[in-house]
Parts: sequence; structure tokens; C-alpha cells
Amino acid sequence: MSHVIAAIRLLFFVLWTLLVIPPYVLVMAVGGPYRAMARFYWSTVCRITNTDVVVRGARTEKRPLVIVANHTSYMDIVVLGSVVNGAFVAKSEVANWPGFGVIAKLGRTVFVDRKRSAALKQRNEIVRRLVTVREPLILFPEGTSNDGNRVLPFKTTLFNVAEKPVEGEEVWVQPVSIAYTRVDGLPMGYGWRPLYAWYGDMDLASHLWALLGFGRVTVEVEFHEPVTAAPFAHRRDLSRWCEETVRNGVSRALHGRDDPPPPPLPGREPVTDTAALPGQPAEPAAAAVDAARSPDAVT
Repeated sequence: MSHVIAAIRLLFFVLWTLLVIPPYVLVMAVGGPYRAMARFYWSTVCRITNTDVVVRGARTEKRPLVIVANHTSYMDIVVLGSVVNGAFVAKSEVANWPGFGVIAKLGRTVFVDRKRSAALKQRNEIVRRLVTVREPLILFPEGTSNDGNRVLPFKTTLFNVAEKPVEGEEVWVQPVSIAYTRVDGLPMGYGWRPLYAWYGDMDLASHLWALLGFGRVTVEVEFHEPVTAAPFAHRRDLSRWCEETVRNGVSRALHGRDDPPPPPLPGREPVTDTAALPGQPAEPAAAAVDAARSPDAVT
């Protein structure tokens, strides 16, 4: 790790962010191509942080759209932001993070509050983004970040937003796998991956400083087949299919194989699970907001 390189990269990041904010706010105010501008911002941040993004698969043009991905680090925001014209869904606490909160707000992040009094406003905003604005929403269904070597179980409640039609339209769900695979062209392995994975009780500032001072990282992003909830018996089946699809993509990137075997194509046969199903909410967007208010629901 080089402290000099870390300092230079941090300086460039701060200067680049300050340079972009005024024109970005102006473009948003006049209804200009702010999504393309946001992608350009994140793509430049990738260059500043020495991050190479390798994209596989096709980014769907279907709308309304929810993108679900595994979550390893705050760098997932940079990576996905550089390849997707969408907005993230995050817990409300993120809005108050120093620096990152400002960037998140400028990135049109949908902040989800745990207070029930905010449920209606948040539900309306989710519907507006999906149906009116036609903006993809990006979710991390694990509910927390992982160590980069595995994919944690997806929280099925976050799929409520896609379980039923919203304003008469079926919501498409596209799974996306994110894997941190190489450092300076060499396989990363278990030893180096925690330098990029931010999880548990890791300190954000020290982790970011170490990351900025390290080598060039390769991140592989795979876009999988988009689906709707219609072929599935229940949102639990949709959640599991997405989870297994994302897990397979990560395993292929890290180990060159599917593990476990690829999930079957979507069908109406339910997964093997005899647990009682929870009551079905009348408004899927509202249910997604309720679910996201749990402490670990959204990152």
C-alpha cells in the first residue's frame, strides 16, 4: 500500500466531485441528461480509484425495472453507477454519512426510513421512479455487505415491489452478479479480497484509505436474464431464483464454475419449502418500504 498514491487519488476524487456538482445540479434542474452525466461521473471515479469494470451479459431495456445485486462494498455503488442509468435504494442513515450522503442525494438515491409515518411518501416515490420516471431501481437484497467470497441469502420481503403489477404494469427484475477478481492482473484470492470487501465492523475511513493506496482492481459484472414475478408461485420463489442466479455468476467469476448448479428456468412450481407463507400485502410498493425499515434490510 502506498500512502502517497492514496492521498493523490483521494485529492483527485474530491476535486472531481466538486467540479461535477454545479453542472450536474443545473442539468437536473433543466431536465437534461443527468443520468448519462451520473454514469460519466462514476466512470471517472473508477479511473481515479484504479478500478477496471468488465461487463458480461446484456443490460435490459425493459421497464419498469428493479435490479438486484450481491453487495460486497461501497465500491459496488461506484461500479454499478458506471454501467447502469439507475438510482439506488438505501436506508435513510446513508443520507447523513459525511461526503457519501451528499453524493447519494445527488445520485437520486431513494432513502427508506424505518418510521411508519414515512411509508406513504416512500411508496409514492418508488412508484413514481419505476412507472412515471421509468428509472431502474437498484437493490441489494442481502440486506448487508458480505466478504466478497460468497453471496448471503436474499431477503424475500424486498421482492414485494415486483410481486404484483404496479399501476397496471408488470415489474421486471434483473439479477446482477458483482465479483472482485484481480489485483494488478493477478487473481485476487481470499487474502486480498477483504481489502475491497467492506463488511462487519470495519472502519470506513481506514478501509477507504487502504483501498485507495492499493493496486488496480478488476471487477466483473454479469447481467443475467430479466424476469417478472408472473412465472413464479410466490415472491419467495422469485427471490430464490435471483439469489441462486447471482451466486452462480459470482462463483463463475471467482472459480470458473457454477456452484451450485444453475437454477432451472422460471416455472410455476414452488420451491421446496413447507414454511407458512406470510399474509399478502395489497400494495407491493408499500410492503417493500415496510420491509426495508428493518435494521438490515437495505444497505
